[in-house]
Amino acid sequence: MNSLPIDEVLPALREALATRHEVVLEAPPGAGKTTRVPLALLNEPWLGDQKILMLEPRRLAARAAAERLASELGEKVGETVGYRIRLESKVGPHTRIEVVTEGILARRLQDDPALDGVGVVIFDEYHLRNLDSDLALALCVSARELLRDEPPLKLLLMSATLEGARLSKTLNDAPVITSEGRMYPVSTIWGSPSLSGQHIDTRVTDTCLVALNEQPGSLLVFLPGQAEIRRVAESLKQQLGSRPDVMVCPLYGDLDLNTQRAAIDPAPAGSRKIVLATNIAETSLTIEGVRVVVDSGLERVPKFDPRSGMTRLDTQRISKASATQRAGRAGRLEPGVCYRLWSESQHEQMVGYSTPEILQADLAGLALQLARWGMKPDEMTWLDQPPSAPFAQARDLLKRLGALDDAGQLSPHGSAMSELPAHPRIAHLLIKGNSMGLDDLACNIAALLGEKDILRGAGADLHTRLSALSGEEHARRGSGSFQRVKQSARQYRSLMRGRASSPVSEADHPRWVGCLLAFAYPDRLGLKRRASEAEYRLSNGRAAVFSEPDALTKHEWLVVADLGSRQGQREERIYLASDLDPALFDDELADLVSSVDEIDWDEREGGLKAERQLKVGQLVLATAPLPSVDEQARLLALVNLVRRKGIELLPWTPELRQWQARIGLLRQLDIQNGQGDIRWPDLSDSHLLDTLEGWLAPYLGKVTRLSHFSQLDLSSIVRNLLPWPLPQELETQAPQAIQVPSGSNIGIDYLQHPPVLAVRLQELFGLAETPRIGHGKQPLTLHLLSPARRPVQVTQDLASFWRNTYAQVKKDLKGRYPKHFWPDDPLVAEATARAKPRKP
Repeated sequence: MNSLPIDEVLPALREALATRHEVVLEAPPGAGKTTRVPLALLNEPWLGDQKILMLEPRRLAARAAAERLASELGEKVGETVGYRIRLESKVGPHTRIEVVTEGILARRLQDDPALDGVGVVIFDEYHLRNLDSDLALALCVSARELLRDEPPLKLLLMSATLEGARLSKTLNDAPVITSEGRMYPVSTIWGSPSLSGQHIDTRVTDTCLVALNEQPGSLLVFLPGQAEIRRVAESLKQQLGSRPDVMVCPLYGDLDLNTQRAAIDPAPAGSRKIVLATNIAETSLTIEGVRVVVDSGLERVPKFDPRSGMTRLDTQRISKASATQRAGRAGRLEPGVCYRLWSESQHEQMVGYSTPEILQADLAGLALQLARWGMKPDEMTWLDQPPSAPFAQARDLLKRLGALDDAGQLSPHGSAMSELPAHPRIAHLLIKGNSMGLDDLACNIAALLGEKDILRGAGADLHTRLSALSGEEHARRGSGSFQRVKQSARQYRSLMRGRASSPVSEADHPRWVGCLLAFAYPDRLGLKRRASEAEYRLSNGRAAVFSEPDALTKHEWLVVADLGSRQGQREERIYLASDLDPALFDDELADLVSSVDEIDWDEREGGLKAERQLKVGQLVLATAPLPSVDEQARLLALVNLVRRKGIELLPWTPELRQWQARIGLLRQLDIQNGQGDIRWPDLSDSHLLDTLEGWLAPYLGKVTRLSHFSQLDLSSIVRNLLPWPLPQELETQAPQAIQVPSGSNIGIDYLQHPPVLAVRLQELFGLAETPRIGHGKQPLTLHLLSPARRPVQVTQDLASFWRNTYAQVKKDLKGRYPKHFWPDDPLVAEATARAKPRKP
């Protein structure tokens, strides 16, 4: 057995696990943790005859890890080492090490919370922070605290790039064991920032050709997604037509097993490989013969948008941790080279770690599992707590699907949903389809929705995919994806077998496709906006359009299964959908219909509209006038109109606005001076809009038209909000005007901050200090004006102006206004509003 860097820390790891129940292991790429650690723990006394569960983040990695572990023992998979992944398992009666994906463990915990017979759970590549791995860890910790005493369930978290100290603190200050670096060094060749605008496919292709000429060995190329892999593969094959010694091998999760093995296995003697992979190749996989990595620096990640309730795929820069992980692939078997398509200075600007999926993913599945577990997120241990807004939105979806009852508890239907290895939407579809005797159709639809599109570029109609699924020609042409969908459909059928059902009539009618899809996506029912257009309004309020002409646009109603958008786009793009028969709202989809009495302002008619609406989400099926209108509902509609149009809809006068601002100033002075009891009410526009029901609604009894708002006595209505004796104090502390030395009463402008007193300079002769209001707390801002009322100075410090600035201002004004009196000492001169002061 070859020596690996991880071997040096295995004794320390065994000792830590013998004395502690949680351990964190940091080991860089190539250290051998995935291969060596489970085998090193197999004969530990504390394990006894219990099993080891090792979690891998992806199916491909789980299968490859199990095969490598079995080969280390000289056995076949299914003996001492086995694996369980979605749609496939190889375990036997003597299996002691099970490699599983995280979703498998979460469901196993729900069925057997104590995990009887399991001694340790190993979380491999935990730094990826998949949603399922965070859920599995939280469930393991919770189950151990509630159900496991002796023997204890031990937890080992392993990663190449992990925030070890933070994780250790979360897990009861677990010891952190660190392995030395990778076995072989990897040199970095940086890209040029001047090329950053070049198309990524071209840059990757060019860099691969350079690397082939400069470096020996096979290449591993990281690209963000399948589309880029296909384009780069085609470009490379064209340019390498004369190089039969170079094999171009794609590698991503949707490929069939044989194609994946071709990418992972060593190249034939005398040949080299270019493996084009997504970030699936970052972890746990040793691709034989690779000593060169070409990294685009990009990844495609799902991000849930709570505003739209949808998940979209975003292409973004990877983190420094991912870049380290990717580069490590080049140094697993010998010294390697990593070509990075970004500059060293750009590298310093990258984030340290990728955002955990739990902070940006659809949480519907997690919410369903926690409801089944019977605990709330704040009652469990997380490295990052599920964010409250997306989690609340996930629970709202579960209520809409019938998984939660009115009290928010798991319903019998929700319990059945949680037992199925599928997203809650798909689980709901399967159960409803089964109850209608539409098992085959429901399972086929569920399988198609759970995999990548098998007919990319063939329009958006789901019926086309269902037809293709039963066609032998298509099955042969796309054997990998088609066979995987068929296998998934078979698994769903086996799960649903034996359940009671009440078959519908005409079970082969095409209308049931849209019906079943509507069960899964009640928030994505679409109604065409106009007969001549291809834009639909969805039941969640969003807009959706087809990205290109599609035959489905002839239908008024749709159900949309796959949507996508880019940030800033107003409409979603429809990628997969089915037509919907609106007659279904009378029977099978009647639960989606609600009756709402709508009283609102009709902008076109300029008056109130009162009608009863039958609605599906935000879509209106039918309307009928209300025979009578409740007065409170009418007033609420008027209040909402003011709220929608803004406070300026009401008949404000300049004098009333000044009154409002005076109160606002005194309130702010109370707040600034730390007074516990704020005596002055909040009469700001925002607060008035928030409280319209209390102060405005009682006066709207005669308002039936928009013009009637102008007839309101708004001054009296608003002034009634200022309680006695504050009106008298208002005139003292924030007067409308003050008398200046000339005898003039000058109005104060409270709409400016601080308040402004605009007065001719000559009228302030003899005034030594700036006037103040609000118990002397607020100095006025003086706009000192010329005789022609043009500003010559702005100040809040009149004494400083007389002392330092007046002489220069006097010189200028004396030249422009010679008929006016400009004394040398303004503090002893007589103030005047005239050209010359009166003679004694």
